[in-house]
Amino acid sequence: MFHAASSPGQNRTPLPPAQSPAPAVPSPRRPGESDGGPAKQRDAFFDNAKYLAIVLVAAGHSWAPLMDDSRVLRSLYMFVYAFHMPAFIVISGYFSRSFDARPDRLKRLITGVAVPYVVFETALSLFKRYAGHSPEQDISLLDPWYLTWFLCALFIWRLTAPLWKLVRRPLPLALVIAMLASAGSSIGDDLDLQRVLQFLPFFVLGLSMKAEHFRLVRRRSVRIAAVPVFAAALVTAWWAAPRMNSSWFYHRDAAQDLGAPWWAGPVMTLALFGCSLVLTACFFAWVPGRRMWCTALGAGTLYGYLLHGFVIKGAGFQGWFDHAWLHRPLGEILVTVVAATVITLLCTRPVRRVFRCVMEPEMKWAFRQDAGEQARERREAQWPQWEKAGSVSA
Repeated sequence: MFHAASSPGQNRTPLPPAQSPAPAVPSPRRPGESDGGPAKQRDAFFDNAKYLAIVLVAAGHSWAPLMDDSRVLRSLYMFVYAFHMPAFIVISGYFSRSFDARPDRLKRLITGVAVPYVVFETALSLFKRYAGHSPEQDISLLDPWYLTWFLCALFIWRLTAPLWKLVRRPLPLALVIAMLASAGSSIGDDLDLQRVLQFLPFFVLGLSMKAEHFRLVRRRSVRIAAVPVFAAALVTAWWAAPRMNSSWFYHRDAAQDLGAPWWAGPVMTLALFGCSLVLTACFFAWVPGRRMWCTALGAGTLYGYLLHGFVIKGAGFQGWFDHAWLHRPLGEILVTVVAATVITLLCTRPVRRVFRCVMEPEMKWAFRQDAGEQARERREAQWPQWEKAGSVSA
């Protein structure tokens, strides 16, 4: 008893526990943990929302080559593009609330966002050059092509997250920045800054939200109200399809680049933000909060997002969308079902296992590790034994 009480190290102050990383940031796995992480630590609502949003992303990309021949498809395209990426970005902002400049979180940002950006920007550029027979396609990490803009934007947004926590009115400030960006065509294409700045308010909104805000939009009254709102949005999209340039929904160009006067940029940015915000709330209202067959797929949406680009572009390079029967209603339905199926398969656990080496590389060789972090990792490795001992004593 005496030796146990006086043994070295017994009176040392224990290290402070590490803060829990944001769910959107890759984190070290404990022994025996599944690919998707412990189910009890994940909110089924957000996984369901991410899965449904990524299915809409794939559907929209599959509609793009077909919508010129169909007003219905163009209307659906504009309707979906009004809220599917804003919903994704709001969730990304919400799960970036705990991001700070702590070394382990910066490492996760590099390994989970920057490295996949470099890998997939290079791979997609090479794919376009050789499979798409486009020798003019250069590999430039400053000019994101097709899908990789989101990784570039997420990296910049998350780095700025601590700054948005310091200002008094972050959302109005982000809206002003987005409006000014849409009025200036001199920003250029580097790092797709137009999209970074014009989509910024949705990320800042997510940073400012709390769990009770999501509970508010999931009330029964909001769910019922969402039905006529969605119906009105579809009617509006049907009216706007032949009259409006759908490129406004991409948020990648200034007003002058779309043939509009400079003042139209701020006006459209503010108007589209309001429309997208309402439709995003309606979308969240109808997302199931219980665990479903697709819930586990929510952990792999970034895999599906990046990988389905090769399928969509490959189909376009091979001329598959040129078949006349695909431009008829049954063909459009088939394309939509195939796109949803493909994106679902790409979010599954076997696919994540194969591509984790580039999507979530550990890269321990690239980073120094301080003594405090090593001690935390040793303690985390003992958690299963502690949990077992606690259950026995209980």
